Amino acid sequence: MDTPQLNYTPVRMDPDPARTKTREVSSRLLEMAGVKGRVTESDMSATACDTYADDRFAMHHSWSLYGLTGDQVDTGMETLRHALDENGWKIIRHSKTNSVDQHPEIYAVNETEHFSVQATALQGGGKEPVLAFIVHSACYRAASPYAANHA
Repeated sequence: MDTPQLNYTPVRMDPDPARTKTREVSSRLLEMAGVKGRVTESDMSATACDTYADDRFAMHHSWSLYGLTGDQVDTGMETLRHALDENGWKIIRHSKTNSVDQHPEIYAVNETEHFSVQATALQGGGKEPVLAFIVHSACYRAASPYAANHA
């Protein structure tokens, strides 16, 4: 059976350095938003890219910025949108979520660093305003299948 091919060559990187790189990307995104608040404990995990090979994995990092006013959330989304364009990110979608509250959402990719981000302005419905981020890396190639599967 043929293994599906990626449209890029995965960088050789083990899980710990990949986590560090993903945190760095998330930190830059936080700076790009340009608003000050409190950051949630990050939820970072490695997921298998086993469709491509058993030594491949990708990072998934979800986190939020809270302690903001509604105006700060709006400002953060607008500032982020402009900063993404200026920092090598390509905005794929800038729209509203498919939910009752129709939250503003940005989906962007950085083809140089092989990352994507989904940023959502969550506010309304009596809940605290939050900027929510989901950061995904492309697949990395670990030194071994064991390293990839024990990320």
